[in-house]
Amino acid sequence: MNTQFSFIILTYNEEIHLPRLLASIQSLDAPLFVLDSGSTDNTIATAEKFGAAILQRPFENHPQQWDYALKNFPVQTPWVICLDADQVVTPELNQRLRTFRDEDHPDTDGIYFNRKNFFKGRWIKHGGYSPFYLLKMVRFGKGHSDLNENMDHRLIVPGKTIIWKDGYILEENLKENNISFWIAKHNRYSDLVAHEEVERMMDLRSQTIKPHFWGSPDERTAWLKSLWWKLPRYVRPMLYFIYRIFFQLGILDGRTGVIFHFLQAFWFRLVVDIKIDEILKQKEGNSSAENQLSPTRFILKFIVLFALFYYFNIFFFGLTSPGNHYSAFLAGYLNYIAGLRLFLLKCSAGVLNLFGFTVITNNSQLLVPGHPAIVLVYSCLGLGVMSFFTAFVLSYPIKLKSKAWFLTGGILGIQFLNIIRFVLLALFWNSAKDRVIDHHAIFNIILYIIIAVTLYIWVKRTDKLIDTNAAN
Repeated sequence: MNTQFSFIILTYNEEIHLPRLLASIQSLDAPLFVLDSGSTDNTIATAEKFGAAILQRPFENHPQQWDYALKNFPVQTPWVICLDADQVVTPELNQRLRTFRDEDHPDTDGIYFNRKNFFKGRWIKHGGYSPFYLLKMVRFGKGHSDLNENMDHRLIVPGKTIIWKDGYILEENLKENNISFWIAKHNRYSDLVAHEEVERMMDLRSQTIKPHFWGSPDERTAWLKSLWWKLPRYVRPMLYFIYRIFFQLGILDGRTGVIFHFLQAFWFRLVVDIKIDEILKQKEGNSSAENQLSPTRFILKFIVLFALFYYFNIFFFGLTSPGNHYSAFLAGYLNYIAGLRLFLLKCSAGVLNLFGFTVITNNSQLLVPGHPAIVLVYSCLGLGVMSFFTAFVLSYPIKLKSKAWFLTGGILGIQFLNIIRFVLLALFWNSAKDRVIDHHAIFNIILYIIIAVTLYIWVKRTDKLIDTNAAN
């Protein structure tokens, strides 16, 4: 029997996963402990077949389960390895554990394993998911579960930690191949995260781990979380999705990977934000904001601002284009329309360069050799859509600070979608064959639908702020 470490595994109806995991660690001959949450399938029988000691506890959340497991199993080894049932120890990690000796790590309290995460059979290699380090091996008696988290369970040790960069565990939940299971599971998780974040707003919950960007993997996560909580709700899911897809190259994970990043970074986080507002509204009582908002005043203000922005852009475009009313000064020094066009061209070219394409641009055209050139005319810039969005946000009766965050995020989002459109057109558009398709109209329809949904969510979120303004 292995005297260096034991395994603890959490289970709930894991007959599809547990045999796979136990087979990957069987050769290590380590004591095995399983904390089950009331499985009704063959999970318990499988664990008993491999000689596991079993305890039962109703599931509350993962941190509570790990806390119970670490305090109630009669572990006799100096180290314990904590695994989820849908994880597998690779042969390389198995070999490393086979040669592990406690006396070789006298000053170490924890060891991070490197995780490879799979979704629908595909390894998610980008979007911040590889490398991904998890503190899975801790010195028994010193490692404990972080109870200040509802969902993002992690172990904490007081002393030094090390990282096994080549010590891989594979994580693939085969149940999530059914997207309905994934959605139901993350809908439950969103409840936990939303309640946790509301408690943090009320100073009822704090981070156990000290945030530090250059610290351990968990300290960096704590730092990123502290930044996340400061970002405006509803804007941050979009920013996070953009960051993972482009800055962390999640787009390279292919169709399945992009679906995963969208679900995990945008859909899940958006649901959490919606639930946070529902909880806050419940705590503060039902708002009567809709009755206090003057529809007539709002509509008139919106129409005036929209007309002002929309026609001013057209008027300014006329002044900066060669013709009877051309102004050389405005065209040379204050031409924000030309500046926006150049910005979109450069960003689109930058994205294409990132993926290895050669790009040629001038003041209005984008060309990938071997493909037709696309021309960014006035109607491509999205000024009409931005006029609509800006007029709506500025007309709505809430504090300017709240408007500024949402307005900035919305305009950036509009132009981000515009850049995606130009990249796709540069690669796939054939003006000769596709002239029957009005891509401007299609893009604007999609964009207005997205804006309508976003504005609806934003309006619902700001109900209580309108009440405050009306009372003042």
